[in-house]
Amino acid sequence: MPLRRTLVAALTAACLFPPLAGAAETAKLTVTGASTLAPLVSEIAHRFENANPGVRIDVQTGGSSRGVADVRRGIADIGMVSRVLKPDEDDLTVNIVARDGVGMIVNTANPVDPLSRDQVIGIYTGRITNWSQIGGPDRPITVVNKAEGRSTLDIFLEHVQLKPTDVKAHIVIGDNEQGVKVVAGNPWAIGYVSIGTAEYHAQAGTPVRLMALGPVVATTGNVANGTYGAARPLNLVTAKPPEGVAARFIAYSQSPAVHDLIHDQYFVPAPR
Repeated sequence: MPLRRTLVAALTAACLFPPLAGAAETAKLTVTGASTLAPLVSEIAHRFENANPGVRIDVQTGGSSRGVADVRRGIADIGMVSRVLKPDEDDLTVNIVARDGVGMIVNTANPVDPLSRDQVIGIYTGRITNWSQIGGPDRPITVVNKAEGRSTLDIFLEHVQLKPTDVKAHIVIGDNEQGVKVVAGNPWAIGYVSIGTAEYHAQAGTPVRLMALGPVVATTGNVANGTYGAARPLNLVTAKPPEGVAARFIAYSQSPAVHDLIHDQYFVPAPR
């Protein structure tokens, strides 16, 4: 990240969020949930801790469902949920930090492009089992799916209108990093992950390529302008309206002071 942008972010943070009163004041926050959000929240937490030396923030993954369950049980102060909350989760207080989308990924060695929505459905239901059926080489397709409790699974299934039992997967993975690793290591695999995660790895030289989950190209730019359909909010949730350090950290996470970190993770800052 350029030095100028780092300095601007630091000055913004100092002006909007001066250190907590009392040099000896200490506090600990536990944040659990979506792996999509965890790298961003970890970076935000690190910057917040630097400005507030008495505060420690423990960020753990495990999926959006874990974030919801942990805040309800009092195990976590804040849950990370990378999807729209379900009707039976309306007891939680929701704060949108950023937006992201879900896109298909294939290996850069795979020449097939684009894929239609119907072809994606065919691949994931077992109707299409070889890349030669859709204009590619004679190679069997390795279908990579997300585990239950992962918000990317929910968004994918909703967008292609499939039920979990419809999916015929060869490999079931947890977080986005696993999905990228599997597809990068297998030229004939296909999966779906956070667009932000995929763009980050593609720019870093990982051999993966994003494909649209629908007619609009899968980019963070199209998430930002609202044209990409398989998009989602990235939320921090609490069991009740947040107070104290938790409220301060959430407000900080939604502020311009961390927009550089959001962009660095290839997400889109939530409109205020």
